[in-house]
Amino acid sequence: MRLFPRGVRLRTQIVLLQVALVALILGLAFGVFAYLSDQRLSAEYGQRALAIARTVVSEPVVRAEVARYAALEPGPLLRAELASGELEQTAEAAQLRTGALFVVITDDAGLRLAHPDPARLGQRVSTDPSEALAGREVVIREHGTLGDSVRAKVTVREPGSDRVAGEVSVGISTEAVSDQLVSDLRRAAVLVMGALFAGIAGALLLGRRWHGLTLGLQPAELAELVREQDVVLHGIGVGVVAVDARWRTTVINDEARALLGIDGDSGRSVDSIGLTPRVLEAFRGADGRPVQAAVGDRIVVVTARTVTRDGRALGAVLDVRDRTDVESLTRQLDAVRSMSTVLRAQRHEFANRLHLLSGLLHGDRPSEAARYIDELLGSGPLGAAMPGIDAVRDPYLQAFLAAKAAHARENGVSLRLGPSTWVDANLVAPVDVTTVLGNLLDNAIDAVRVVDPAPTGSGAPAEFDARICDDSGANGPGALVEVELVQEGSTLHITVADSGPGIGPELVDSLFADGVSTKYGGGVPGGRGVGLALSRQVARALGGDVWLASAEGSGGQLSGAEFIARLPGVLSEGEVS
Repeated sequence: MRLFPRGVRLRTQIVLLQVALVALILGLAFGVFAYLSDQRLSAEYGQRALAIARTVVSEPVVRAEVARYAALEPGPLLRAELASGELEQTAEAAQLRTGALFVVITDDAGLRLAHPDPARLGQRVSTDPSEALAGREVVIREHGTLGDSVRAKVTVREPGSDRVAGEVSVGISTEAVSDQLVSDLRRAAVLVMGALFAGIAGALLLGRRWHGLTLGLQPAELAELVREQDVVLHGIGVGVVAVDARWRTTVINDEARALLGIDGDSGRSVDSIGLTPRVLEAFRGADGRPVQAAVGDRIVVVTARTVTRDGRALGAVLDVRDRTDVESLTRQLDAVRSMSTVLRAQRHEFANRLHLLSGLLHGDRPSEAARYIDELLGSGPLGAAMPGIDAVRDPYLQAFLAAKAAHARENGVSLRLGPSTWVDANLVAPVDVTTVLGNLLDNAIDAVRVVDPAPTGSGAPAEFDARICDDSGANGPGALVEVELVQEGSTLHITVADSGPGIGPELVDSLFADGVSTKYGGGVPGGRGVGLALSRQVARALGGDVWLASAEGSGGQLSGAEFIARLPGVLSEGEVS
């Protein structure tokens, strides 16, 4: 059943309900007050009448005269005597002095010995005097010949005896009670109206407060929002964490708990729900820029935005997207791109050699052509590209190293294999191996490139440092990266050292933290600082690890940093098929 028409707004409903409730409560309170006041006033006036009656009874002349008249026979002469007697004078004086409606004195038979109306003297009283004549005081509200009154009846006893000689009845008009009650109710009504107005003002303030808390939304809209929130938050593949203006969590959906590894309840501070420092920094920044972060064994992209309504800040929302599979595909694509680079270089190199052979044959110089072919068969393209590559038997790993060597040459860096390199097995986890190896090599190549890391602003490529560049424009003979791969059963050990400036002591302890980088753009949203953290996560997921063996070399060509990786279970033991 509807209390209000469909079009009435929630704020108006709240105000009307509050006003109605306050009015009902005040009305009930006023009614109870009126009833209790009436009872109280009746009791007070009854006690007043009783006190007057007791005072009249206590006078000796009253007791003596009542005892004397009680023995006489009623008649006209007696009424005349009573009208001018002492009892009538005493009763009239008491009535005038106290303002009572009447003071009536009777004998033991209930006949009036004193009465405001002399014509009624000697007659029986209109109300029952039996209680008082039985020796009991009575306070009662009755209707008599003089109207409604609150009256008290007190026994009159003979002087020096307990024998009942009559009774005194004193009445106070109910009009006096009503007048006093009306006066009290008027004062109470003023208070009630004040309370009603205060209640209306409170209802208006409550309605305004409710309007602000619900952002002006109606119950149907609020219910629809709750249903939509349930559907959206638990039906999408994106993690959502929402906080209020005080940075206390209000919503954490299941996807966010899984992706971020948190288990916080609503109402807790965002600092205490277990977010990684990089994610928490991005959340606190809330600038709307996507930030890539490593959380456990996952790569996620988080974006935080502030939420406002009508210019009022309501909090912030963090959305979390899983990029682990995308990152894995990206690594595979990088490997394919690297191998395609090698193939293009090989195709170019083979084209040049075929042109030379064609020239020798067309020039009728077959002996030189034969000698040139023998030289080609002795070296091969990979051997020419990277000496010692034959120590690595896996073709996937050979192609990847050759591609990195080509990439290094393009940047004026020399990449060489360490003297202890030996891998006589197939890769069973090529993506994991190239992820770790590729990150370590890329970092080492970047470290020995002597280029300006900051953007030039003109769109032109950055210049090499002229102090150590040779005439060809490369980084000089000291730009060197050495990688060493050693097989131990199914475990692959990787060592990467470079001739760069090394790692500063301030970064040694935090180098593998998410978002920490020595290169330009490291540590900023969307910037660098993921590679080493990702490499360590991949290695540890395999049961191995990646660590910094030396922040700075001891001298010679390889005076930079040295990293070591241990990757168990990534090789299949035995000969390559």
